[in-house]
Amino acid sequence: MKKGLYVSCVRYQPNLGGAIKKIKSHKKEVYVRKIAEVHGFSVFAVHGEWIRKNICEDFVNFGQSLWFKFIPKNEFWVDAGYDDREDNFYIAHLLVENKLLSEGKSCHVAFNKAISAEKRERNKSSIVRRIMNKLEGHRNKKELFKKVHKELLKKYSKNIKVWIVRGEMVRDFFDDNFGGGGHGVVDPWTPVDEIWIDDDISPKERKFILLHEMHERRLMATQNLSYLEAHKSATKIEDFYRHNLKGIDNALMQEAEMQP
Repeated sequence: MKKGLYVSCVRYQPNLGGAIKKIKSHKKEVYVRKIAEVHGFSVFAVHGEWIRKNICEDFVNFGQSLWFKFIPKNEFWVDAGYDDREDNFYIAHLLVENKLLSEGKSCHVAFNKAISAEKRERNKSSIVRRIMNKLEGHRNKKELFKKVHKELLKKYSKNIKVWIVRGEMVRDFFDDNFGGGGHGVVDPWTPVDEIWIDDDISPKERKFILLHEMHERRLMATQNLSYLEAHKSATKIEDFYRHNLKGIDNALMQEAEMQP
């Protein structure tokens, strides 16, 4: 869904006043548990699915107030739908990013430094080291794809291949910023004829993410739209069907049929 250099320079303000009011009046729906106190920030696990439906579709993995203005300034949010093994990676990212932005560094510098900090933490993981040892390095993409691919969604894979993938592995070996889904027209590590859906996304939410990715991919591939233009269109479609479930199955099949 979100892509590095794009998300690093966007301050999300979806009807900011209304979003903040909604969060304050729905705290039980937003907050799951407190993870930690780190350098003056309260880190919370939050209901990402609820936030994507009711506040902002682009909230995936984690966030802070410097990007998502609806998040309180003294809080870091981590999507509770993701495996808590990744919490420390996200916290490392958020701390570096927040510090550099607060010092006046550019969004690009802050984002890239934060990604580097997150990558260092990921590389310390015993899971990552074990897989790298088995593959004799992380550049053996053919073998990595076999491990990343989890389930082929045959229903939508007539013209392309739609895979449920092991999201943590994608973030460990391909893209720290992967969240929700992605496709090969914009992501260089994904085969051009594939769409990837993160296995951390709950089954009942996958249809919305898949519709977003298929619509975005088609616009980029057939109409030569930029990522930002296609993403905005896909976000509108996703938002509509999150609030109007009737017709989403037909919309998915139509997008699947139109995939180049």
